[in-house]
Amino acid sequence: MPYTPEQFEEMSEKLGMVKEEIGKFIVGQQEAVEFSLYSILANGHALLEGLPGLGKTMLIRTISEVLDLSFSRIQFTPDLMPADITGTSILERNEEGMQRFVFKEGPIFSQMVLADEINRATPKTQSALLEAMGEQTVTVLGETRKMAKPFFVLATQNPIEMEGTYPLPEAQMDRFLCKILLPYPEKSELKEIILRTTGPTTAAIQKVMDAETIVMAQQMVKEIVIADDMIDYAVDLVAATHNNAANLATATSSKNGSEDDWSKYVQYGSGPRGLQSIIRLAKARALMAGRYHVSIADIKTVAKPALRHRILINYEGEAEGVDVDGLITKLLEEVRQGASV
Repeated sequence: MPYTPEQFEEMSEKLGMVKEEIGKFIVGQQEAVEFSLYSILANGHALLEGLPGLGKTMLIRTISEVLDLSFSRIQFTPDLMPADITGTSILERNEEGMQRFVFKEGPIFSQMVLADEINRATPKTQSALLEAMGEQTVTVLGETRKMAKPFFVLATQNPIEMEGTYPLPEAQMDRFLCKILLPYPEKSELKEIILRTTGPTTAAIQKVMDAETIVMAQQMVKEIVIADDMIDYAVDLVAATHNNAANLATATSSKNGSEDDWSKYVQYGSGPRGLQSIIRLAKARALMAGRYHVSIADIKTVAKPALRHRILINYEGEAEGVDVDGLITKLLEEVRQGASV
C-alpha cells in the first residue's frame, strides 16, 4: 500500500473538516453534501434533482470554495450551443498584423462545473457535456484538449415544469455516478436558513484543501480494500435489479415480495456501471469515515443514489406511481449477504 495509515487518518480528518466547513454555510441537506463529496473522491459526476430555490447552486459553489477549486456555472437553455460549453476557435490579428485562430476555452474547462437544469438544453448540447464527462477531453476543430484535474460536474434537474424540456435518456443518465435527491427543508432548517441569509453577517468560508490534495485523496480511494464477499453482495444487489426471476430468487430470501414487484413494474435494471458506482462510492465513504476497508453499511448506504437513476420503471409502474427508492429498499432488506457464495 503506497500510503501509510497515518496518511489515511490525516486525509480522513481533512475531509471531516471539509464537511464541517460546508455545514457552516449550507443548512441541512446532509445526503447532498456527503454524496457530492463521495462523487468527487470517486472521480465521478453527480446528478442532483430538487425543486427550485433549495440551494443547488450554493451547494456546489460552497464546495468549490472550501476545496479551493475553480468554479463555473452553465445555465442550460434550449438555444445553448455545444460551442458555448466547450469553447471555440476565433480569428485574431496579432501585433504583426497576421491573422491566426486562437482557442477560447468555454466554462467546461473549470475544475467544478454546475450544469444547471441540464434537461432544458437540446440533446446535441447535452451530448457535448456528457462527452467531456466521459472522455475527460474536448475535441474542437480536430484538436483534443484535456480537462482540468480534478474535474467534477454536478448536473441539476428540475422535477417540475417539464414542458419544453429534453429529459436525459437512460443511457446518458448512466454516465452519472449517482443521483442525489434534494428534499424540502424542515421547519427548523427553514428558520436557520433565514437567520443565516437575512442577518447582518455572513459566514466566511475557509479553504481546507486544494486540487493536489484532492487528487491524492482520489488515489487513496482506489487503495481502499474491499473483500470478495462485499463484492459478491454488491453483484447480487445489481443482478437482482434485472427483470429476471432467476436472479431474484437466487439473491433474495423471499420469492414472493420483491420478485413480484420487479417482474411486474421494472422494465430494465442496472448494468455494470451501477456496480462500479456502488463500489467506488462505498470506498469513498470508507475513506471519509477513516477506514481502510469497505463495510456492508457502506454498500447499503450508497445503493439508492447509485441505482435509482439506472432502473427503468415500465408503463404499469409509472401508472401506479411505483417509487424506485421503495423497490431498492425492499432489495436491501431481502438480498442476503453471501447468497452467491
